[in-house]
Amino acid sequence: MRQVTTVTGNAIPLNRADVDTDQIIPKQFLKRIERSGFGEFAFFDWRKDPDFITNDPRYKGAPIMLAQQNFGCGSSREHAVWAIEDMGVTAIIAPSFGDIFRVNCSKVGLVTVELPHEDVNYLISRMEELPQTQIVVDVASQTVSVTGTDWKRQFAIDPFVKHRLLNGLDDIGLTLQHIDVIAEFEATRSTLKPATTAAFADTVKTP
Repeated sequence: MRQVTTVTGNAIPLNRADVDTDQIIPKQFLKRIERSGFGEFAFFDWRKDPDFITNDPRYKGAPIMLAQQNFGCGSSREHAVWAIEDMGVTAIIAPSFGDIFRVNCSKVGLVTVELPHEDVNYLISRMEELPQTQIVVDVASQTVSVTGTDWKRQFAIDPFVKHRLLNGLDDIGLTLQHIDVIAEFEATRSTLKPATTAAFADTVKTP
């Protein structure tokens, strides 16, 4: 997982509430066996409308997405997170998120920032009027700011999620923090059980 300390750039103003995972990535694309390549199918049905926000070239490549309450509700499909990540988005700002979606985001390095409605509405309005506006999401200081202004807001984040983001630790990375203990266990485990030492050694050597 990539390390995320700050995210700076303009933002996609997706001014919609209750955006569920079925809308983010429709079911017909869940048969893919790779984790990458979902970005081109994100919001597939909505993108058929030429006026849909992600079709606006002014927001192409924006690393931040703005949305309304309950973003990522619906099914637990991880593919929704992968699709948004593959679009190039690294942070999403909304008043609230679906619980499972928020957890899935934390496992791939996608920052979810909860701000009050009035703050999100301000950012959306500004981004619609001035698409070149630069927003800074600072994970370390837990702040969101707009460059060139004195507007700044604090946001809450789970300490463990913050630790993962700042250090680039996914579930495998967290496990490998205890590699010495794992190696000691493997060296002393009963010979009556299947041998796993070789497989473990190969895993450890993998970058």
